[in-house]
Amino acid sequence: MEENKKGPKSIDIELSQAVAEGVYSNMAIISHSSSEFIMDFIRIMPGVPKAPVKSRVILTPEHAKRLLLSLQDNVNKYEKTFGKIAIPHPMDSENGFPVVFGNGQA
Repeated sequence: MEENKKGPKSIDIELSQAVAEGVYSNMAIISHSSSEFIMDFIRIMPGVPKAPVKSRVILTPEHAKRLLLSLQDNVNKYEKTFGKIAIPHPMDSENGFPVVFGNGQA
């Protein structure tokens, strides 16, 4: 009897025009509880006292770890191609607002 060698089932992923445009973020706050990780992506603008959350992504701990590993793999590939990514000082003196991603706890 021949074994099925097709592998995992494929998933048809749909990307709407609005989502394909993306959302710019220059800050993220990552919080967690025992059952989920919450990533809030924020856009800070110079001279504007409020910084709106532009997108929130909620993940299970397992998917958060998969995302971490995938991001690390992609950063490594990027740096091999384009060079080391420099991380600036936490406060951008020119604009006076944070430019690094932060974290927190729920």
